[in-house]
Amino acid sequence: MRFAYALLLAAAPVAVMAPAIPAFAQDTAAQAASVPNNAALRAWFEAKYEEQILDSPLRLTSLGRKERYGEIDDLSLAAQDKDLAWAKASVEEMERTFDYASLNAADKLSYDLWKYEYEQAAKAAEWRDSGYVFTQMQGIHVFLPTSLISQHRVDTAQDMRDYISRVGGIGRAIGQLVDIAEPRAANGVRPPYFAYDFVIAEATKLKSGAPFDGGADNAIWQDGKAKIAKLVEAGTITAAEGDAMRGQLEAALKGGYKAGYDRLVNFMTADKPNAAKVATGVGALPNGQAYYAHRLAASTTTDLTPEQVHQIGLDDVKRIHAEMEAIKDKVGFEGDLKAFFEHVKTDPANYYPQGEEGAKAYIDAATAAIDNIESKLPQYFGLLPKAALEVKRVEPFREQAGGAQHYRAATPDGSRPGVYYAHLSDMSAMPKNMLEVIAYHEGLPGHHMQISIAQELEGVPTFQTQVGYGAFSEGWGLYSERLAKEMPGTYTDPISDFGRLSSELWRAIRLVVDTGVHSKGWTEDQAIAYFTANSPQNAETVRNEVRRYIVWPGQATSYKIGMNKILDLRAEAERELGAKFDIRGFHDAVLGGGSLPLSLLERRVRGWIAERKAA
Repeated sequence: MRFAYALLLAAAPVAVMAPAIPAFAQDTAAQAASVPNNAALRAWFEAKYEEQILDSPLRLTSLGRKERYGEIDDLSLAAQDKDLAWAKASVEEMERTFDYASLNAADKLSYDLWKYEYEQAAKAAEWRDSGYVFTQMQGIHVFLPTSLISQHRVDTAQDMRDYISRVGGIGRAIGQLVDIAEPRAANGVRPPYFAYDFVIAEATKLKSGAPFDGGADNAIWQDGKAKIAKLVEAGTITAAEGDAMRGQLEAALKGGYKAGYDRLVNFMTADKPNAAKVATGVGALPNGQAYYAHRLAASTTTDLTPEQVHQIGLDDVKRIHAEMEAIKDKVGFEGDLKAFFEHVKTDPANYYPQGEEGAKAYIDAATAAIDNIESKLPQYFGLLPKAALEVKRVEPFREQAGGAQHYRAATPDGSRPGVYYAHLSDMSAMPKNMLEVIAYHEGLPGHHMQISIAQELEGVPTFQTQVGYGAFSEGWGLYSERLAKEMPGTYTDPISDFGRLSSELWRAIRLVVDTGVHSKGWTEDQAIAYFTANSPQNAETVRNEVRRYIVWPGQATSYKIGMNKILDLRAEAERELGAKFDIRGFHDAVLGGGSLPLSLLERRVRGWIAERKAA
């Protein structure tokens, strides 16, 4: 939905207190077979989904489509209200038109998911004035130029005119978000000081260089000129037309584009003195504790309390430490676990050299790890992704030393591959023993596999292939790290397996730190101290991670809570099915319905268990 898409880009992620979803534990596949798919409902979903995406130019482009190609979404509060009203009306229409009781299990799941999406957005709207708009983790100021460079394909002269139009529209979109951020700041909803530093630096970089000043080419200017040059080279436009387009692009950059970034920098610079000098969580903000409870439930799609999540984290940290002790003893290290952490962190052999040579070596090694595991996937999955995957370094204008690696999805038709992005400006923040586990999480069998399979699903409504829930997707990514250990030829070095445990420990620590910061009043320094004492992560990564949690409340808890749920469902399936348990079938049951709230995932997997039992 456009409202979800816009809010995701603009402020706090659109995730909300999980509304109750009917359990329908008896909706087995056998029952589903007795009632045919409701063709009218499926057609209705397709029509409504088309309305949704046609309302969002950015969403259309992310899907590889070219309608409204020269436009940027309307990100104003008025547009968000309009979109929410549309979604409410769609749910009311669905409830009037279709008899829920007559649907089969698959259609009931789609029905409930459509309704859940609206309820989620409605709850998010209630809390929208509590979220930060611009931080180092969130804000359209970086997303828009990144998407323009990576997603706006230029094949024709009109495509380039649309590109130039979008460059000019970026300033308007940023201005709309400043309009939202200013009154929030006036009401005391401000991110901590470091977020201002990041945003000011990023925005300044995005309005610097040629054609603004005498420096190196600005990223958009460089990309736009290259795309124009390719059109000229292909004979699509003449050299004179290319010159004219470069002039138009320069005017757009120096006009609305720069005005938007100037306004953002001026606002953030003027407001920075008002920001908290000691960083704490949202619990200290107006209605902060209630807002955090909402954010936590939204991110986990559960009703777990902050105290419960905190204790789950403490318990998992203790268990993982014990498994790490076993590896420490296996390699013959003399000393306690904290000393082993320090040994791993400071061992020069655990790092590639700084600079281009080290960055290339990292990309090559990550690509090799993904290529190796790809050949093993058919033994563990029936559903396999069709879209290609690339490993790339983050663009210079948004690269951060120690920044989190991340994944950008392919288009549903595979015309644009998925990309695993790595921050490689500081190789001391990229230890070799963490390389494999990150590649499996972001690539295969992690995000690329899960998201690509979802987008490529047939036999489910298209909207269901495009929704996303962090507890599911990040839980799957973390589960994939452990699953990879079951596959031959992975984590062959004990220190790499230690890296796998370090990654899981990292996510368990997130449960402790996120709740500590936002619910228990921990400061940034207290959170860093706990993280440092309990993990082998380097100082730069720890600081960046803690700052991420502070500005993005609840999000970091989704990984471990989601992983634990998938592991619990797998254990349940193995226990219930015994010799009938099939790992390929289980994984297909998890991935075959798209990204789901954990309650709906549980319902789907239990339906598969019942079907296998009856077979």
